[in-house]
Amino acid sequence: MASWCDNLAAPPRVLIAPRPSGASGQGNVLSLRHPRSGDATGYLFNDDQLHEINWFKERYGAWFLGDYVSEDGGLYYCTLVDPIFIFLPTFEAARMSNGKDPGKFRQLDEILYVEGYPAYQQLMSVAGHHMELVCEVKVANGSRENNFSLMDATFAAEVANMKFFRLDDSKVLSWLCCKVRNLQEVFPMLGKNYAAQGEKELLKEAVQMIREYLADEPWLTLLCKKLQLDIREIIDAATKTNETSFCAESSPAPACPSEGKAANGSAKSSKGRPAKKPKVETGSKNIKDMFRRVTRSGTGS
Repeated sequence: MASWCDNLAAPPRVLIAPRPSGASGQGNVLSLRHPRSGDATGYLFNDDQLHEINWFKERYGAWFLGDYVSEDGGLYYCTLVDPIFIFLPTFEAARMSNGKDPGKFRQLDEILYVEGYPAYQQLMSVAGHHMELVCEVKVANGSRENNFSLMDATFAAEVANMKFFRLDDSKVLSWLCCKVRNLQEVFPMLGKNYAAQGEKELLKEAVQMIREYLADEPWLTLLCKKLQLDIREIIDAATKTNETSFCAESSPAPACPSEGKAANGSAKSSKGRPAKKPKVETGSKNIKDMFRRVTRSGTGS
């Protein structure tokens, strides 16, 4: 009997995501660079909102999807992410600043042209609105007063009202500080452990969380200097957290999900010893056989 997933290009996965409001009822899965690691990472663009696709998998597990058993017990779930975090590395590289030179103004289509990542072009509709918060913006209106060299009236008409962006360090820092303060206000609502911490500890906790989406240079360094924090304490605390993490994995999903990560993560027990190999029962049947339709004659179809 044919299964509902026989014609799919890839095995089914379980994803928790908001339902799109558009007529198509579909969002776009984009491959973008992670703002900290630079690795290709999966994001969901839905109703002009960008969601990070996270991946969680325990050591053992599977999904029962109708009459199909998905051997991959991983769970993919979407969480909103501020697009500014994703755009920061791209806008930083595009301005080409050097020392005291603040860099160049560039158009959005130039900035969002990232070799090997065409999906950035699909974010044009939201990039300008968000990046105005952290950029200097100049508008070409066809006059020479805006320091733009216009060759003739035809070219002037083409560039009329075009916007040019250049990342502004002071605006980025103000935006980051706002993010940190917002987290500080939310932490005490999450439980007694946070409520019992002092203001300085909550400040460090917030910066550590923000660091997951920031490069250490220049942004984490500038942020710690602005907030009068020791950057070494922030980095050391994050390192200790990674060392004490348990075997179940929760992380940004790669652009092309694979099984290797989960397999490697289950090679050892939580105490560092090699995990025991499961016993193989002779004569056991594949669990998928349990879901075959049985005809009146008693034979599987």
